[in-house]
Amino acid sequence: MTDRYAGGELLGEVVRSGFTEGHHHGSVVVLSADGEVTAWAGDVTGPVFPRSSNKPLQAVGMLRCGLDVADDELAQVCASHHGEPFHVARVRRMLASAGLGEEVLRTPPDYPLSEPSRDEVIRSGGTRSAVLMNCSGKHAGMLLTCVANGWSFDDYRSADHPLQRALRKAVADLAGEPVPATGVDGCGAPVFAIPLAALAGAFLRLVSARRGTPERRVADAMRARPELVSGTYGEDTRLMQGLPGLLAKGGAEGVQAVAVPGYGAVAVKIDDGAMRARMPVLVAGLRRLGVAAPILDEFAEVPVFGGGARVGSVRAIW
Repeated sequence: MTDRYAGGELLGEVVRSGFTEGHHHGSVVVLSADGEVTAWAGDVTGPVFPRSSNKPLQAVGMLRCGLDVADDELAQVCASHHGEPFHVARVRRMLASAGLGEEVLRTPPDYPLSEPSRDEVIRSGGTRSAVLMNCSGKHAGMLLTCVANGWSFDDYRSADHPLQRALRKAVADLAGEPVPATGVDGCGAPVFAIPLAALAGAFLRLVSARRGTPERRVADAMRARPELVSGTYGEDTRLMQGLPGLLAKGGAEGVQAVAVPGYGAVAVKIDDGAMRARMPVLVAGLRRLGVAAPILDEFAEVPVFGGGARVGSVRAIW
């Protein structure tokens, strides 16, 4: 494994009115059901920050450390939730179960990602808050793990905290190789770098694990309640609803990872961080595995608009 991400290859194009006006470069890896690399483009062995695609792996680490939550709450721990009322209520319930208030969260105050939910917060006189931030479920899980182990709260986001050392170990274990770099994620918690090939392999391990193991519990919780993982209309939600059995988790800066039992796994990183290019590239990878479903047709191209009408698309070309 190299100690840096070298950058990717041409993966997608932006076409407007029949004219190619832009391109997206990045990296993508496709693994078969037995974990063999069957297709790739760009750098799939140099480490990247998976950002929120790491959350299912971190949730496995929390379970290994004694986190005790219901399956729907576990899905929330893995989420980049959209701040809809059912998301926020569940995070508050998790905190209350340990006698904790929202003030112990160290997530940056934010508005919901869901536009209707954000508008309702503003209409009701509310403002940005830690519990509305999309990572608050993960942080609630971290805090409950600290409670289970008698660990301190104030510094739970520190990379040297016992919690974060345990989560780093879990990520390395699931990735099958050491974590070469640790950064600070957008929520303030550590983010652990691994290669795309290792990220895809980790997702494959989650869906192929034995029932009852922490790995399988995470995969099953996310797939049972996909609306908790992102939001009612989120891409991860729609993918898991449209392809039963598929596990999906996106991350900032153009990252996406999925695994499908019996088929394999795909992980994507778009170099410029453009989220619009992820799905077309992901669909191209899934189709190489022989996966087919109407939802993939929906995600194969992202519309480009002009004057309120569709005039082109973002599409994969690898």
